Amino acid sequence: MPASEIAGGEGKIKRMRRRTVALTMSVSAGFLAIFLFACGNGAPKESGPAPAAAQPAATAAAPAPASDALPADKTGGFDGGKAYDHVAKIVAIGPRPPDSDGIHREQDYIHEQLKGFGCTFEDDDFHASTPIGSVAMKNIVVKIPGNTPDIILLLTHYDTLKKDGFVGAVDGGSSTGLMLEMARLLCPKKQKLGVWIAFLDGEEAFVEWEKDNDNTYGSRQLAARMALAGDLKHVKAVILADMIGPKNLRILREPNSSGWLVDLVWSTAAKLGYQDAFVPMEATPISDDHLPFKERKVATVDIIDLGDYPYWHTNDDTIDKVSARSLGIVGHVILVTMDDLQARGH
Repeated sequence: MPASEIAGGEGKIKRMRRRTVALTMSVSAGFLAIFLFACGNGAPKESGPAPAAAQPAATAAAPAPASDALPADKTGGFDGGKAYDHVAKIVAIGPRPPDSDGIHREQDYIHEQLKGFGCTFEDDDFHASTPIGSVAMKNIVVKIPGNTPDIILLLTHYDTLKKDGFVGAVDGGSSTGLMLEMARLLCPKKQKLGVWIAFLDGEEAFVEWEKDNDNTYGSRQLAARMALAGDLKHVKAVILADMIGPKNLRILREPNSSGWLVDLVWSTAAKLGYQDAFVPMEATPISDDHLPFKERKVATVDIIDLGDYPYWHTNDDTIDKVSARSLGIVGHVILVTMDDLQARGH
């Protein structure tokens, strides 16, 4: 479906004034509020493969293997080391903005891994109307059938900001690696609720997040497509992972998410002993890939660590900033949350 036919989203607090991330903290009755102000800038769209010399220096050396991974038998079978390996290989490609040589190579990598896991998946190729013109994009959607028509939908974006030298290890890479490991675990299973895992293109702005709906192209496409196909009414929960790989992980409750689903995720994290990573405090509302689903009355939760990550949208967002331990923690929490959703049937 053309992007012009897809409902627009809100302006993204996550991406307001990208070079000025201001954190304002106030403590009142034991409650901490964190205010995040940032915005995404993009450069004009490149066409054709980038020459080898254009690859950023940060990707020239082979990435170090994960050294802080938790044992998979301690994280519900989710292997943070395997997720980290995916992140490292994706980041080594270099920048991966929509319709670039880098993202085409990343798409090939995602396809190869999903086939190896035995996953059934579909490509949704579409053209988005952006401030720089029509841009070809692709959502990759894994569909794991359940015993009922109802669905749990997992989301990540796999594109990077259109910025010379930006490889997006945490912002785009970390959640993509996490969802590939999730696919490895879930594709062989058949449960009560079906599980879809969507790798979304076009989350980042090309010019300015707050103008002309220059954001979340892939998630708006997916939400509209699922609504037209009659699938959206079967979605019982949307779990979005975004920027979940930093060391010293601190994920705050995101108030644009659905309260009961946030409560479920954070209570699960507490039961698993991850209170330091899933902090029981609230951030300001964040506009992200979950909003096109929230706007269509679907329960959503955005699992994102933005406030304490100083390398966001800078060329220092490199593989050395990614923690296999953080990936394992978030993967474990999502798996156990999904077990709860499966058990209750919603």
